[in-house]
Amino acid sequence: MKPVVVENIVQKYRIKKTVVDALKGISFTVEKGELFGIIGPDGAGKTSLFRILTTLLLAESGNAWVDGFDVVKDYKEIRNRIGYMPGKFSLYQDLSVQENLEFFATIFNTSIEENYDLIKDIYQQIEPFKDRKAGALSGGMKQKLALCCALIHKPSVLFLDEPTTGVDAVSRKEFWEMLHRLKEQGITILVSTAYMDEASLCDRVALIQKGEILSINTPDGIIGQFEKPLWAIKAKEMYPLMNAIKDDPEVESCYPFGQYHHVVFKTQENSKQKLENIARAGHYTNVEIEAIKPNIEDCFMALMED
Repeated sequence: MKPVVVENIVQKYRIKKTVVDALKGISFTVEKGELFGIIGPDGAGKTSLFRILTTLLLAESGNAWVDGFDVVKDYKEIRNRIGYMPGKFSLYQDLSVQENLEFFATIFNTSIEENYDLIKDIYQQIEPFKDRKAGALSGGMKQKLALCCALIHKPSVLFLDEPTTGVDAVSRKEFWEMLHRLKEQGITILVSTAYMDEASLCDRVALIQKGEILSINTPDGIIGQFEKPLWAIKAKEMYPLMNAIKDDPEVESCYPFGQYHHVVFKTQENSKQKLENIARAGHYTNVEIEAIKPNIEDCFMALMED
């Protein structure tokens, strides 16, 4: 029995006379003890999918099971078995850290002491502030408290919807380290994120865009599917350079990435020379060109082009 099975889930939203397709026949499975990432930009359908799997939203059509239980027929059983951390901080802001944790433990007929070993590594970081109101916590501490509350009843499957959005880089790193420690305890984790660099921290990922899954594979497997040479180019005149590259009929894609533009040509022959010719024709200055290895974001852009 797989912890999560999704079969052809469709979800639509009707806004006045407009129908928005949030999910277009999503299907995938998650293995026991796996850290599975749903990776995609805002509006891709991640939150709709998580709300369906956590029994908070009925799908238009399709089926899904969590821990072998149907998300529609067995919603009460599922709610007792899963942990859910929504994208927006949803704890009681006028209760203290300690009061929030005690409240969620009581809901599930357990106590902080009973499952303390599960949350110990996380809770010890916020325990010095246990009497502080949740609303007065920093973003990173709110994140840790929400994770503790989602874990306090020892769930078998943990759903985390964009948990690192809006927190600093150090807190993001700490959070993923916590997830890997939880995974070692046998908890199946589904995490959604818009940060492409976080894909490499998952066992497997599903790249999603506009309600459709573009690819499901390990991070290395997705990168391995990128077959064409990838070039990075920069110059002092970055915006005119990008327009000139995009105007070339032999260019398949060009998009900004940090201080560089990443460029893929339709054919591999003489691709560096083609870039040099474009730069020379435009009289751009301080030009740098180098061949680079693709990352997940490059693969996502290529899949979108396809």
